[in-house]
Amino acid sequence: MSSLFSKTISLRKELKISDLEFTQLRDFIYEQAGIFIAANRKYLLENRLANRLKELNLKSFGEYYSYLQYDPGRKAELNKLFEVITTNETSFYRNPPQLKVFQTKVLPAVLDELRKKRRKRLRIWSAGCSTGEEPYTLSMIIHDVLGSELSSWDIKITANDLSERVLKSARRAVYSEYSLRTTPKPIIAKYFDKDGKQYKVKPSVKKLVSFGQINLSDRMQVKRVERSEIVFCRNVIIYFDEDMKKKVINAYYDNLVPGGYLIIGHSESLHNITRAFKPVHHPGAIIYQKLE
Repeated sequence: MSSLFSKTISLRKELKISDLEFTQLRDFIYEQAGIFIAANRKYLLENRLANRLKELNLKSFGEYYSYLQYDPGRKAELNKLFEVITTNETSFYRNPPQLKVFQTKVLPAVLDELRKKRRKRLRIWSAGCSTGEEPYTLSMIIHDVLGSELSSWDIKITANDLSERVLKSARRAVYSEYSLRTTPKPIIAKYFDKDGKQYKVKPSVKKLVSFGQINLSDRMQVKRVERSEIVFCRNVIIYFDEDMKKKVINAYYDNLVPGGYLIIGHSESLHNITRAFKPVHHPGAIIYQKLE
């Protein structure tokens, strides 16, 4: 057996995660971010963290656990950890039936209510915004709905994510054709500037969106988000266990104004989590409204 082959086998053995190491890292991740990794997904943690061990020249997952707790570089590494354990699969105009309900039902109802109160100030929270496709989509829809009236409104979309890397990408607002795969062509022509093979979000769209890092398990960070008329939290609570789901949904409830709307992923549900929202059924989508 060649020495190179035996070193490769040795490295693979070193990068196997023991039950104790898995428990330590799983509990640490849960404490830091509220993300729960079930025991049957042990392989996922092992696969996704292997490159972090190699980059830091660590020989075991136990060493990595110690690094996260005690090393001077632990804060920067925590951001790297958040990046590799979360999935950021998204696109513009994702889940069209849900967005159609937002554009034709939810947003017009909220705007009408604000007009009646002579309060033309709208706040939307995109929690778990990933690389920015969702909040920019919401901005485009708002532009379409309000048209020339937009200039008389004070509108802000607060877009948050756990990962600083994806937020940096979101602020750049430059995307490949793949990110626009679910986007209607008239929208692409209207709200993007094409630069070679890339597409840049127009400044007027970017203007409504404000990005920032947030850890949804941090109560004080969540409380600092401006109260919102609408909260988007699509495909986020799937990462959480039941306790964390309740904690996050309660935070959204507290953030929303009376009668405000919560929009979660089409495969997600508030069943057995809370009864504080009224489910409103629409073709292809369920929207949750905060009970007044």
